[in-house]
Order: sequence, then C-alpha cells, then structure tokens
Amino acid sequence: MTETIFPLESTAAEAQAAIREEFAFFGDWSERYQYLIDLGRKLPPFPEAWKTEDHRLHGCQSLVWIVAQGERGRLDFHAISDSAIVSGLIFLALRVYSGRPAAEILATAPDYIADIGLARHLSPTRSNGLASLLAFIRDTARSQA
Repeated sequence: MTETIFPLESTAAEAQAAIREEFAFFGDWSERYQYLIDLGRKLPPFPEAWKTEDHRLHGCQSLVWIVAQGERGRLDFHAISDSAIVSGLIFLALRVYSGRPAAEILATAPDYIADIGLARHLSPTRSNGLASLLAFIRDTARSQA
C-alpha cells in the first residue's frame, strides 16, 4: 500500500466544512487558484509504475492517473495529474472521499464544489474532468458497497 495523508478530517462532512472555511479566507479567484496549486503540491508521491493506461482517468483534458485500494470498510484513492490546478482539484476530492467507508462516500454529495464557487470558475474541460474523477470514486464505492 502506498502512503496516504488522507483522511485529514474524521468525516467527509468535516472535510467539506474545512474546505469551505479555507476558501472563505481568499478574496478573489486568483488567490483561490494559487491555493489549489499549493494543495496539489501536497499530494502524496504517486508511483511511476502506476502511470499506465490502465490507471488513466479518461474524460480529463490533462493527464490524470488514479488507483483505488481497499474494500467496503475503507477505500483509499491515490491520484496525480500533470496539471497543477487539476492536482489541486484531486487533493480536494481525496480530502473528502479517500480513507472513508464505501457507504460514507456514497452518502456524501460533493457540495464543496458549489459551496466554494468552484463550479462557476472551472473551464468546461476541467469541470468534465472533475466529474469523471468524482464518478470514478463513486463507482468504486458502489462496487464495494
């Protein structure tokens, strides 16, 4: 198993609340994008051996690789992108969903996206990629539930 820093909070709901609080500190979207880039740099190392077509997430304009480990009681997700902002989006999704039971993942809508205004500030291709990432996480949880 590869090292993980997730979960940072006890529950997915607490993770979403923390994300809302953190993004509320920033006055404009240039600051929020910089924060996303900084978060992306905090992703745990992703093994080069996992950067294969089998682990590639399709639906993203950027290159994204994702690996799920675990089972119903705890699912860990490991992911990385070649894009700094996309890596930040990955960090947020993993903060909410990685290291959680399948049932909690399935019961948690990604409200943080609308709550912090992200939905309005992503390009259509990034929105599609984020939707693909969240669909992968949910589908994995559904297959283990």
